[in-house]
Amino acid sequence: MKYQNECVRRQDRLLDEGKALNLLENGGYGVLSMVSPQGDAYGIPVNFVWDGKESIYIHCAPEGRKLGCLAHHPQVSFCVVGHTQVLPTKFTANYESIVLTCRASISLPEAERMKALELFIGKYAPLHKETGMKYAAKSFHRTEIIRLDIDTWSGKCKHVAP
Repeated sequence: MKYQNECVRRQDRLLDEGKALNLLENGGYGVLSMVSPQGDAYGIPVNFVWDGKESIYIHCAPEGRKLGCLAHHPQVSFCVVGHTQVLPTKFTANYESIVLTCRASISLPEAERMKALELFIGKYAPLHKETGMKYAAKSFHRTEIIRLDIDTWSGKCKHVAP
């Protein structure tokens, strides 16, 4: 997982790696962008969780458009947007975001899928872990987990005083 800001056009707006890691860990949702088997672009907002190493997990139904796209073309882009603030009197906006290039894997082993669900519960429902794990076990048969292995990523931000 290489943090690679050299390709960002506006070098004056780089998001430092520490802040980018914080966004990767705590971001509420991301946009998964894929290519369909027909060659069309397909992007969809999803909840996600980072494993603290080199992978992101996404959950979904065991069938659907996402899985068809990923089976055909596993190379994807994933974008997380952090804090934003439109500044209408300055005709600009404050923002922070990260963009990741990843390789998707589906049909993961059961143990890895359950571990990913545990990470989701820890991130989105930390005060309800016991109940969440029971729910995860009960709905496991109707849940697919996608792992995105991060190849490269970059971060960008803009902060202007209001």
